[in-house]
Amino acid sequence: MTDLDIAEVALRAGVPASTLRFYEERGLIAPSGRRGLRRQYDPGVLERLALIALGRTAGFSLDEIARMFAPDGRTRIDREMLASKAAELDRTIHELGALRDSLRHAAACPAPRKRVPRRP
Repeated sequence: MTDLDIAEVALRAGVPASTLRFYEERGLIAPSGRRGLRRQYDPGVLERLALIALGRTAGFSLDEIARMFAPDGRTRIDREMLASKAAELDRTIHELGALRDSLRHAAACPAPRKRVPRRP
């Protein structure tokens, strides 16, 4: 398959070209070369960008995501880091559930509403 230019990668990955350049600066992706002034990428970069997007959605920092890739570009799974993130998400889900329940309770509370006098 032929290389893709930066505009095509941006379109297919659903990110602006500036994000691709930023990821390149951070060492998350690398162009395969240039055609004129335009960066060219191997089509495999789309899979890598999908993994980066998944990591970002899960709440991983770019540094944490970078550690998930070996120097040769292959993924390396840090199962301890994944388990830690899953536990963090469990805590967040629990906290959000408690907040949701509190809001529902307050909304359904039969206590009379008190008007707070306005200050002059």
